[in-house]
Formats: sequence, structure tokens, C-alpha cells
Amino acid sequence: MRLHRALMPDYNRRATACWWLLVVLGTMLWLASLAQLAVQAPAVWLSVAVGMGLAMLAGLFPVRIPGTRHSFVASDVFIFLLLLLHGTAAAAVAVAGDAFLGSMRTTKRWTSRIASPAISTLAIVLAGSLLEAASVALGLPAPGAGGTASAGSSPSADGTVALMALTMVTGLLYFLVSATLFAGLLRLKRLEPFFQASDWVGAFRWVGMAYAGSAALATLLFTAYRLAGAGVWMVMLPLLAMLLVALHLYFKQQESMLELREHSAAAVAREADAHQRHLRELQASEQRFHGAFTHAAIGMALLSLEGRVIQGNAAFSALLGRTGAAVQGQGFGSFVHAEHTASLAALLERAARGEFDEGSAELRFVAPDGRISWAALHFAAFTSAEAGEPCLIVQAQDVTSRRAAEEQLQHLAFHDTLTGLPNRRRFMQCLESAVARAREDRHYVYAVMFLDFDRFKLVNDSLGHGAGDALLVQLARRLQEKLRPSDIVARLGGDEFALLTERIGHERDAVALAGRLMEALRAPFLLAGQELQISASIGITFSSLGYTSAEAVLRDADTAMYKAKADGRARVALFDSGLHADVSRRLRLEGDLRRALDSGGLSVAYQPVFELQRGTSLGRLRSLEALVRWQHATEGELAPAAFLPIAEESGLMPRVSEFVLHTACRQVRAWQLSHAAWAELTLSVNVAAEDLATPGFATRVQAALLESGLRGEHLTLELTENILMSRIEGAMATLADLRRLGVRVAVDDFGTGYSSLSYLARLPIDMFKIDRSFVARLNQDADQVSVVRAILQLGQSLRKAIVAEGIESSGQLDQLLAMGCQFGQGHHLAEPLGVAATTALLVRERSTEGGASRLH
Repeated sequence: MRLHRALMPDYNRRATACWWLLVVLGTMLWLASLAQLAVQAPAVWLSVAVGMGLAMLAGLFPVRIPGTRHSFVASDVFIFLLLLLHGTAAAAVAVAGDAFLGSMRTTKRWTSRIASPAISTLAIVLAGSLLEAASVALGLPAPGAGGTASAGSSPSADGTVALMALTMVTGLLYFLVSATLFAGLLRLKRLEPFFQASDWVGAFRWVGMAYAGSAALATLLFTAYRLAGAGVWMVMLPLLAMLLVALHLYFKQQESMLELREHSAAAVAREADAHQRHLRELQASEQRFHGAFTHAAIGMALLSLEGRVIQGNAAFSALLGRTGAAVQGQGFGSFVHAEHTASLAALLERAARGEFDEGSAELRFVAPDGRISWAALHFAAFTSAEAGEPCLIVQAQDVTSRRAAEEQLQHLAFHDTLTGLPNRRRFMQCLESAVARAREDRHYVYAVMFLDFDRFKLVNDSLGHGAGDALLVQLARRLQEKLRPSDIVARLGGDEFALLTERIGHERDAVALAGRLMEALRAPFLLAGQELQISASIGITFSSLGYTSAEAVLRDADTAMYKAKADGRARVALFDSGLHADVSRRLRLEGDLRRALDSGGLSVAYQPVFELQRGTSLGRLRSLEALVRWQHATEGELAPAAFLPIAEESGLMPRVSEFVLHTACRQVRAWQLSHAAWAELTLSVNVAAEDLATPGFATRVQAALLESGLRGEHLTLELTENILMSRIEGAMATLADLRRLGVRVAVDDFGTGYSSLSYLARLPIDMFKIDRSFVARLNQDADQVSVVRAILQLGQSLRKAIVAEGIESSGQLDQLLAMGCQFGQGHHLAEPLGVAATTALLVRERSTEGGASRLH
């Protein structure tokens, strides 16, 4: 089975059995032949070896028969000659060697290399045995007798003819047996019957004749040998070789002539067929061209080199807005827009000089009714069959819609869709051109303004984004009304605008223009039935600062605008080097703040809130307000006012608030757990505008409470009055969520904003904190006393706790006590303290009061 899988994977059971049968029989016969020859004289062995060698040598040079796939091999002559000289055994040994060598040349499969000698041995033994039997029956010399015949013996003519006939029959029988066995084995592999007569019919004509001829030639050589002895080989073998060479050359010549005749005939037929096909294709091509020209969906026309329309199809006429009669014979330039006639004339002139084979252009056309259309034209050289002279064939495709879309896209790419003003991209292109021109021409002066509208976010939050968009449109229109046609105003995004004014006589002219813009904005805007007043903060920078990039110009104008906002809004600020230093410092502090948040560089201080009482001793400690602190590595301790605005602008404020909230909650809970006297100690934490606007703020507060273990009623979140009122609608849901957690809410800096009494009554607010600016002026201004007294009365009416901030002196403390203020904080009472100092204060408070009470 291993042998079968290795050598015979494509053999089925029947084919395998047949193969083994033939190989075994052939091998046995070959071994029997060797045994029979073994008793012969050495001269016989030498003769057999020479004959087999000549057969193998002749097998290397087959002679192909012209016009067929078959070849004549002279090796069969020597095999039949050995059969006549020394009998069937000699022929069997020789044919096996010749078949093995031939199979080694023609196939790589060992099954074929083994089967071929075996089948050939079977066939020659069968054919030779019949020849020997027939010779004995007819009284002829038996094959093998010639090997011992003496030279000069004279066979009769009849005996020679009979022997030749028997040998030819033997050759045919050898061919039929071997062919049948070979074909039958292949048929069994294909699961077909072993024998079919077509195997003989298809090959008998040439192959059978070749075997019969080989047998006849072998008989002639055998007869010559018997007549002349061994010397005949010296003459006959060279003659046989020459005959084979001549036959090979003749057949080769005949095959070449046959191929030449076939090739010539085929070439003539192909040429005639190609000519007829070419004529048919030309006719079909002309018909297709005429049909395509006439019925094409795109415009097509023939133009003379002077520009006259020779012929045009219906689509071409429709593109020009005219009928076919109004187009044919007319000058093509008469249909083209005046701006493009020169380019068309130049193209036609180049075509007349033969400078191009094809070209393209996009031109505008004017219809009789004044309608403008665009067409993409492709020109190609062409010879008109009608005119018989060179001309141009024009393909015209209507691209009016594409042109309109491109113009719209171009406008969208460089203009703001809301206001119609140039956008940032277009403004930067114009600014880059101005910067480059100023570097080349020192007399060229320009200025750039950066405008940001103050409190614009309040409009969006209170009236909605639709109203904000409508306001931006009105603002853009009002700005344009005050500018020169050469000035460029652009919307950069949101409520930020930029203005480029060129060729100004002096820098003060730009400042005067900014003043006129501020004045124009003072007039109220009518929006959603309401009159609104909007101001702007404007930053200006000038080309005299020697800018080399547009980005630097816009950056410095933006910096100046922020300076205007910091100075109180609704004003103009000019950029100088000092502003640049401030911006650099702010950027450096922003980076340091990010690193401090990552590395734990911030800390929390705690300012006590006391119950106020007369005398020199402090009242009872009621609560602690958590305040963030930053010990900078190089600038020392920074006040919150120095870095909290940076945190707000850079979006770091939520992280700062998160740090303070978690740190303070953990610390206060630790104090509560350290002694029963502090179990009800409460905590206040300031909340920024970004915190209130952040989705899930109440969830973050809940997480801090769960992490620390602090109860919600022990935490108070402080929001400034301005933050609360500016985000009142969005804050309602957040405040409700905080209330469900038990967290209290205090209004910080109360009195500085514009609180609505209806909101104050409805909102879940637990405490008002009087702004320190009112407390600071209690001893100086009687009106401030009235304001503080009114706040206290309001708090009592609304049942809110009142805390006075910023108590700096005993006089302020006495006045607050006289007005009935219960709670206060400030430097006069206690500074913001670190953890250790706060702990010490709590210890002293515990020893004097016996514990802290909750702030109501």
C-alpha cells in the first residue's frame, strides 16, 4: 500500500491489478530470455549486445512523418534483425533495454518506466514465438538459425519472400499487442473498457506501416547477411544510417514546405478576411459616428479652422439656446461671452498653425434671451469627409450647475454661513498678504482689531441660541456700516470678530475707528421684542511691531482684547510688549497648574465661620470654608485670584474643584471621627460656573460624599450670585439633585448681582453670604449700612441663614452684631488655617464650648 500511494496514486483497483500482471509476466519472460541466452556462445552475447546498443542509439534519433504526430524509429529494425539472427530471447532482451531507455527519456513516472519494458517484452515474445512456429510449419529456417549459418549459404527466392511476409506480419502483430496493452492500461485508469477497436484504427495507418517496414528492412539485412556473411554489416549499417539521415532531411523539408504552404494560404486568407472586415468596420464606424454625432446627449460640432460652424447636433444648438439653422454657418465666437472671445481666438489660431492635436477650455455662452451658461469644450483635429479639409471636432458639455456649485462651495469655504462675513480661513489669507506686503514696503501700514462682545453668553442662555444668532447677524451688519470698502471684517467663531484695516495714515486712525465701532454698538438692538444693549471689548495691534506671521498678529490682538476685558470690558486696549509678557506668564502658570494638579501640588486651607458675640473672645465655631492654596516652586504662595482665572480660562476649574471637594470632605470627616464634639462639624466649598454647567455635577458631589463618608447635610456648596442668576434655568435641575442628596446651597457675594426675589423664594437656597465689599465700607458709608440691614431683613423674611464675609475689625463686628447678624468670618476672627492649625483651633473650641453646633 505504501508503494501504491507513492508510485500509483491515480491507479484504481483494476488498473493496479492489470499493471502488476503485465509487469510480472513481462519480467518473468525477460528473465527467461536471459536464462536462454546464458547458454549461448560469447559471440551470440556480443552480437546481442551490439544489436541492443544500435537499437538504443537509433531510438535517440526519431524521424518525424510529415503531416502527422507520429515518428519512425530505426531501433525496431535492429530488434527484428536480432529476432531473425538469434531468436525471440535475444529480441526480448534488446526490446526491454530499448523500451526502458525510451521511457526514461519521455516520462518521469516509474510506473511507466517499469511497465514499458515489460509490455514490450510481452509483445515481442508473443510475436516472435508465432514467427518461430510459422517458420517451422512452412519449412523455413527458424529464427535463430542465422546466428550459426555459414557465409555464402543461398536461401531461395521463395523462401526469402515468405520470410519477409512472415516478419512483416510479426511486426504488425508486435505493434498491435503492445498498442493494445498500453491503451488498455490507460483506459482502465479512466474506468473505461480495456479494449476498443478505435485504438487500432487511429494509429494503424502510419505506425503499423512503420513497424511493417522495419520488419521488411530487417529481413533484407538478414538475407544479405546470409548471402555475404558478417562483412555485409560494414556496408549495410552505414548505408542504413545514410538512408535514415536522408529520410529525416526529406521529411524535414517536406514538413517545412507543408508548413510554408499552409502559412502562405492562411496568410492570404487572413489578409483577405482582414480586408473585408476592415471595410465592414469602416462602414459600421461611419454609421456609428453619424448616429453618435446626431443623437449624442452632449453637444458636438465641426468647426473650420477659422471658427465657422460647419455642422452641429441638436444638443449643441440647445446648449447655445438657438435652433440648428441659427447655428450652422455662423462664427463660433459670436456665441461666446465677450470675456472669453480672446481665449477662443488664440486657441483657433494655434489650431490653424498645427500646434496642437487636441485641447480643452471652459467658456461662457450668451443665449439670445441673455441667459448665461458654462460649457466644458474639448477640441480635436479632424478631417471632414464633406468638406475634405482639416477642421476641429468640438465636444461641449453643459457645466453650468457644476460652476454654480463650485462658486457656492468657494463662498462657503471662505465665508461664515450665518453672517455672510469672511471666516477665519479667509481672514488669515488676507492678513498673510498684508504681513508680507508690510515687510516689503515700510510705508504700508495696517492694523488688526479683535472684537469680543461682552456677556454675549447671557443672551444665548436667557433667550436661546436662535436669538443669539439673530443678534450676531445684526452686529455684523452694524459693523460693516462703519467700515470702508477696503476694510475686512470677519467672524472668527462664536461672538469673536476680527477687523483688518489697511493703508491707515496713523495708528490713531485705527483707535478712532474702534471708538466709532464702540459708539455704533451703544444703540440698542431689537431682539425677540426686547431691546438689548451690547458692548464689545476690542484689542488692537499694529504692523509697526514688525510681524512676520499672521498668527502672531491675531494672537497679539486677542491678547489686547483680553486686557480690555480685564480692565472692565466695553473698552479698547492696545497691544504692547508688557501684555506679551503677561500672556507668557499666564501660559507658564497654566502649564505649572496642570503639573501641580497631576502631582498633588495644591493644598486646602480652612477658614472658620463663627457665631458672632460681643466682647473680645470669639463666638462658637460653626463651620469651615475650604479654600484652595498653591505654593508655586519659583513664585512662592500664589493668591487664588492669581491662578483661579487661569484655571477657568484653560478649562482646569472642574479639576481644581474636584480636588478641593474630595480633599476637604475627607479631612472634615476625619475631624468628625476623631472626637464626638466635632461630629456635627460642617463644611463649605466654593463652586465655579464650569462646575454648575458640567453634566453630572451632582453625581460627582455624591461620589465625594461616598468616598469620604461625609453626610450630605454637613456639606454646603457656595455659588456666587452672578453665577447662579446667569445659569438659573440650567441650575434648577442640578440644585434639585443636590437637595435630594441633603447638600445645602449658599449664595456667595450676595448683593453684588441682580437676583430676582421670585427666584430667591423658589430656589433651594439655605444661606446668604454678605459680600465683603459691603462689610468693608460699614464705617465709611451710611448707605452701605442700609444695604446690609436690608439683606439681613430679607434673609430673616425668607428664613435663610446670613453670614457676613470679610470682617476685618472690631468696629465692623460691633455694627454687624447691632444689626442682628448672627454669623461671620474674616481675618479679624480667624485667618484661613492649615490642617494642623485648624485641628488646634478645634481642640481649643472643644475645651471652651464643649463641642461644635451645626450652622442653621
